[in-house]
Amino acid sequence: MIDAHAGGLGSIGCNVDGDPFLNSLPLRCRLPVICGTSTCHMAISERSLFVPGVWGPYLSAMVPGFYTSEGGQSAAGKLLDHVIETHPAYGEVRDALQSTEYLQNVLNSNLEKLSNKKCIRLAALTSNLHVWPDFYGNRSPLADASLQGMMCGLTLDRSAANLAVSYLATVQALAYSTRFIVEALTAGGHNIKLMVLSGGLSKNSLYCQTHADVTGFPVVLPTGTDSMLLGGALLASVATGDANTCQEAMARMAGNGKALYPQEEDKSYHEKKYQVFKKMVEHQQAYRKIMATERDNI
Repeated sequence: MIDAHAGGLGSIGCNVDGDPFLNSLPLRCRLPVICGTSTCHMAISERSLFVPGVWGPYLSAMVPGFYTSEGGQSAAGKLLDHVIETHPAYGEVRDALQSTEYLQNVLNSNLEKLSNKKCIRLAALTSNLHVWPDFYGNRSPLADASLQGMMCGLTLDRSAANLAVSYLATVQALAYSTRFIVEALTAGGHNIKLMVLSGGLSKNSLYCQTHADVTGFPVVLPTGTDSMLLGGALLASVATGDANTCQEAMARMAGNGKALYPQEEDKSYHEKKYQVFKKMVEHQQAYRKIMATERDNI
């Protein structure tokens, strides 16, 4: 089994502490998002649903008896690393880290301080900086490997504060990209009500909360065993006869998680930023057409 499929299997049945409504949602309404170097968005359905720009549907690829539609981002954690490490202030921030500190957690903390200093909500720090995140092409939902990354609003600012804001704008762009994928899945017949995040980026609180705020869905974070390992264990329990079906194994082994809920205060802001997000790719495509005409004259 592919690692992301194992992660989806290990996380999709996760229960939420103290939320009977979320726990009552059927598997087909849950979207596992396996987020690390790249990201996979693993929707399932009881019937075959073809979604343009999304891989599949594949019968029993993740949950036996269900079709899997797999969207994704070719660069996620890798993109955050790139934006951070190529910024002029990266060395300054890195060298100031304590041995127990993780750089992205420090950036999250710096953003909170900057938000308080400017007396604005943290999300709004990026009002003049916009990112289209396809630095390694678009996997879903445009399925165009030739698309490239874009940043609009660059200045001569080389400060650590500017690094933090650039990082935030990229986190937001990845969340807008997830919304773009979810909208394509919904248009194709899927009925997503919540997302379950696992993988390395699920340890980043800003990334997870931003996904809830941008999509409007609760985000569930499993609190137990690594989801990829758990998915393998679920399959092993069926293979050895300890459980009769994967669904039975999930009921026993899926464990609990905590939910992050959308912050309504940021809804209007993200709606506007999402409009800019979609305009950016339209502009890139328009620029290509202009330059293609010029190449024809060379």
